[in-house]
Amino acid sequence: MDINVLRIVVTIAGLVLFLALVVWVYSARNRAGFQAAGYLPLLDDSGENKS
Repeated sequence: MDINVLRIVVTIAGLVLFLALVVWVYSARNRAGFQAAGYLPLLDDSGENKS
């Protein structure tokens, strides 16, 4: 196996993983979980919103 073939395989694997991550992040079924996680910095220790 030539080093260039290995580089091509790693590049294609990285692209596929990146595209899979983008699809996972922007899928509608994950939206509620990401919105809840986005509000975590705004909550105090009792779970209430600071603002």
